[in-house]
Amino acid sequence: MQRQAQVQRQTLKYSPLQIQMLNLLHLTTLELENRIKEEMEENPVLEEGKEEASTEEVTEDFADPGDTIGANGEETPEVQDYYDWDEFRDDDIPDYKTYSNNFSADDDLYSRPMVETISFRDELKEQIHFLQLNDRQQLIADFVLDSLDEDGFLRRDCEVIADDISFANSMFIDMEEVESMLRVIQQLDPPGIASRDLRECLLIQLDRLPTKDETWKLAYRIVSDTFEELGARNYEKIMRVLEIEEQDLKKAIHTITSLNPKPASGLRNDTPTNDNIKPDFLLRYTDDGEIEVQLAWGNSPALRMSKLFTQMAEQKNDKATNQFLRNKINSARWFIDAIKQRENTMLSTLRAIVKLQFDYFQTGDIKKLQPMILKDVAEIIDMDISTVSRVTTNKYVQTPFGIVLLKDLFTEGVATEDGTEVSNRAIQEAIREIVESEDKRHPFNDQQITDMLAEKGYNVARRTVAKYRDQLSIPTARLRVTI
Repeated sequence: MQRQAQVQRQTLKYSPLQIQMLNLLHLTTLELENRIKEEMEENPVLEEGKEEASTEEVTEDFADPGDTIGANGEETPEVQDYYDWDEFRDDDIPDYKTYSNNFSADDDLYSRPMVETISFRDELKEQIHFLQLNDRQQLIADFVLDSLDEDGFLRRDCEVIADDISFANSMFIDMEEVESMLRVIQQLDPPGIASRDLRECLLIQLDRLPTKDETWKLAYRIVSDTFEELGARNYEKIMRVLEIEEQDLKKAIHTITSLNPKPASGLRNDTPTNDNIKPDFLLRYTDDGEIEVQLAWGNSPALRMSKLFTQMAEQKNDKATNQFLRNKINSARWFIDAIKQRENTMLSTLRAIVKLQFDYFQTGDIKKLQPMILKDVAEIIDMDISTVSRVTTNKYVQTPFGIVLLKDLFTEGVATEDGTEVSNRAIQEAIREIVESEDKRHPFNDQQITDMLAEKGYNVARRTVAKYRDQLSIPTARLRVTI
């Protein structure tokens, strides 16, 4: 027996406008422009332009053909139709349609040309084809070249490669054949290609250098005999083991650092990308010291509903046509309202950020950046934290001191000795200044940097300094040693 029970519960239900706005908030300027173009292609009711204050009457194109009553109530004479259409059919045809190709110059669709790219493996295969190889050797060479990684190194063992070739082609390939062909490939350009590790890569490049003087000999010994100490920058041990002077070591290190640790970088032709950033906001500084916020030009073109389709919806059409027009009109109205609400939300969010970081935007000094989290902005604009997160994700603002990512303005606070809070970005900047001013022969370790920050009033732990140093892509003190 089934039982029926009445239950009361609360559910969260989004309106179509809220769904539209949530989908648009996280879009950048370029993504929004593409989204608007897609919506205009899908919805014929949407068109570019500002809304007009007054609406016109229904156009004559959609009037009843049998209605011949004028505006003053008098019957208007019917327009006489042409009897011989062949005489007048070409009067309204544009001239360009009478050309041989039936197209004007404006009808040509121009697109950005695609740059043909060739992978570095294909370039190496072109070089190997100039050698006089038999089919067996060519097969091994192509397999080895296809096994190179993106840096041009061969990370696989020759024995494994020989087994793979044998299994794939139903023929026996010896490991010595693969090693022999590998030595041939290593003679190709650029030097160091198909090396099995960095040490072999540097040695091959040194062998290909035209000048082999005393400095070259010392550089070869350093890479060959003390490679681990070279990677650890333990220069004192290198001088002690090789029994050389510091000046000689400095010349040899200069020769080694001129080599290419990634040999395929000279051949790899990556697809060109557009690294330009289009800001979403612009800041305008007034003479009285105020900062005005505005959306970037072209952020969202003005949209309106097509007058033609709205008039069609008012006419007596069949049920399917009316339903289609109502759906498209409602969708267009929701989309336009969502765009306007998005703009208002973005402007109010940036105004709140400028209010909290006014000193930073006035000077551009990162040390004046105040601790700020998403909750601080959400409380000012009276919105949810997730909304602020959507607005600030992948959004940039144009300032007099450059383009700034909004997410970089949100930082945690660190208490100082006098009880005030400073942004962790200010501490990171202080660490950068300490590293830049240090003696490169004897760089500061993390504990020394921690003590120096404490002298400036920043009480942070050593592990915090290590974390900030990693975020700044600053290596450890041992790897910062130079001679």
